[in-house]
Amino acid sequence: MINLFKNHSGKISVFFIGTLFLYLGYNLYHAPVVGLENKFLYLMKEYGYIILFSWSILEGETGLVMAGLLSSTGDMNLYLAILVAGLGGFIGDQIYFYIGRYNKKYVYTKFRNQRRKFALAHLLLKKYGWPIIFAQRYMYGMRTIIPISIGLTRYSGKSFALINFISAISWASLTILPVWYFGEEILEILKVLKGYWYFALPVVGLLFWGFISFFNNATKIPDRKNRINNIGEER
Repeated sequence: MINLFKNHSGKISVFFIGTLFLYLGYNLYHAPVVGLENKFLYLMKEYGYIILFSWSILEGETGLVMAGLLSSTGDMNLYLAILVAGLGGFIGDQIYFYIGRYNKKYVYTKFRNQRRKFALAHLLLKKYGWPIIFAQRYMYGMRTIIPISIGLTRYSGKSFALINFISAISWASLTILPVWYFGEEILEILKVLKGYWYFALPVVGLLFWGFISFFNNATKIPDRKNRINNIGEER
């Protein structure tokens, strides 16, 4: 049984997460309220912790922001929300780590177009050590790659789990607490933006595009010719 999970951990995880989202989608469709927005609010209030847990496995900050807002309105318990989100983030990275540890052939086949990012992840781990495990949640585009790439190495599974747990709880706290504290102000801003969505949407899109472009340029690995030239200059 253990060997079955080790050899097919990725497929088993996808199956369970997919089943969970199908269940939530079914309940969203049959929610006893009118309007898509009201249906989402109903679903968050009824299944908030389940949604937060599953969303955190995928490490989406949107779910944590919703948890912070629901905590500020009293629909969720703040401390329980942080714990659930932290556990979800922890389990998500543990899944990615063990996919790399026990499914190397699958990783090399599935992620062959991501070799640049895997090379970067190995360089970061070699240069910075354990802090890169703690910080990877804040590195857009590398969240999945880094735990998988660490799983491909001989890095201690126990050490990874400990650092990963502390990182996940910190990530959940640093995201949920500010939203909870400024919950009323954020809700007021959202009400205003709702009335002027046609102005807000392009601005958000431009900011997101700028963030992605900045990260891609910051993490770009020089091509082989440039690396050789740089080495020659250093000598």
